[in-house]
Amino acid sequence: MGLIWSLIVGAIIGAIAGAITNRGAAMGWIANIAAGLIGAWIGQGLLGTWGPSLAGMAIIPSIIGAIVVVAVVSFFLSRRTR
Repeated sequence: MGLIWSLIVGAIIGAIAGAITNRGAAMGWIANIAAGLIGAWIGQGLLGTWGPSLAGMAIIPSIIGAIVVVAVVSFFLSRRTR
């Protein structure tokens, strides 16, 4: 049950990051989950585990990390399509 909960929270974090960067709809839900989980890992590694936590993920650092992941991925994908 813990893995499913982590995927759900990762998807929500990825969706929030996609909405903030205006690139979430173009990425799809699998990419949003990946961005949320990778962003949570990077955000917590760089910023720590402060703030509220859900499913073992600190929400605020996770969202910040996911925003960075979404921005970097969308930057490289937009350069590739030009």
